[in-house]
Amino acid sequence: MVTPNLVRKIDEDVYSRLDAAIDATVKVNADRNDLDSRFPRENLKALAQAGWTGVLNETRFGGLGLAHVDFAEAAYRIGQADASTGLIYVMHVGAAQTINLFGNDDQKERWLKANNGGLLGTYSTSERATGGHWWYNLSEASRDGDNYLLNAEKSFTTSSGQADFYVVQTRTPGAKDQADIIFFIVDGKSPGIESKPWDALGVRANHSGPIRYSNVRVPQRDRLGAEGQGKEIIYDGVSPVYLIGLGAVWEGVARGALNAAVKHTTSFVHKDRNKSLSDYQAIRQELGAAKVLVETLRPWRLELAAKLDALWQAGKPQSEILIPLTEFKVHAAEVANKVAAAALTVTGGYGYHRGPIERSFRDARAAIAMGPSNVIARDWIGKSLVGLPLELFYEGGE
Repeated sequence: MVTPNLVRKIDEDVYSRLDAAIDATVKVNADRNDLDSRFPRENLKALAQAGWTGVLNETRFGGLGLAHVDFAEAAYRIGQADASTGLIYVMHVGAAQTINLFGNDDQKERWLKANNGGLLGTYSTSERATGGHWWYNLSEASRDGDNYLLNAEKSFTTSSGQADFYVVQTRTPGAKDQADIIFFIVDGKSPGIESKPWDALGVRANHSGPIRYSNVRVPQRDRLGAEGQGKEIIYDGVSPVYLIGLGAVWEGVARGALNAAVKHTTSFVHKDRNKSLSDYQAIRQELGAAKVLVETLRPWRLELAAKLDALWQAGKPQSEILIPLTEFKVHAAEVANKVAAAALTVTGGYGYHRGPIERSFRDARAAIAMGPSNVIARDWIGKSLVGLPLELFYEGGE
């Protein structure tokens, strides 16, 4: 298992490049991409050129060799500008990190280092039949000699039809039961892949639409990990990086909405009273309450990301903090919704128009539903609190 470089002496130019990519490209394109439901390829190219799509990859595979603390910070900063790009970024880094943890050097060379680290990856996990229980699949791969055939219908796959590779989970050929899972790295150009359009309330640019794999041939060299190892990969590979990244993006959305609200309320003046909106006590109280919520997230994010890095360095399962990561996701999602709503309230008609505040309000709703949905996740947390086991694959789990 690869361990990260946890020496916190990071060249400041690395973060400067990230901020430059966000300011010059991600932020500029956000409203247009939302309006047109346009996949933000230019944004991802800018982040890749800055090196940040390979944030957790080893330097020998073309990455920055940084840590979860840095990944989560990047997701937070991107989320302030554009939730769609932030989620695509999280799914890409999550897919790459799953390869880092469970892949071999050949796979890292071909999927992480290739094209100067410019290949875009994503997870492809959830199935319509099991809804928000994205970890539970009914599809099952079959054998094609020493290789595999993949037949599956996935309900939500971020970057559907746009990714260069998909990290796909399904049942192992001849699976003993629902927990007998296999993972593949699937070439996005493989024959038999069909994606459908994405048209949603929010995060309209992330193309998180349905995708079908029909007799897609996967060579044995692109099986990720061993047959039947999928449950371990879900718990210790997919979930931790996904949850910290997801929470960080929603923290960014909350911060971005608050900043936009403060900017408008301090600059807009009621000419009849010669007062800015921020001169009204009621407006300031709304902003103050929103800020208190936003400030709860950063210390928690830093603490959890540092724990992930410590577990990674020690070669321990990152699922040891699965429940705290889930709590962070739930809270970040709820904070994003509350703060975006407050921003819409204090900016009145201005905020209601198409633009960053209105967009943050729509985008934040996705946070509640993204698996594990807040409803499901709170039950996980409650079970842990009262000492009940969390079992996702068998009767009585959740």
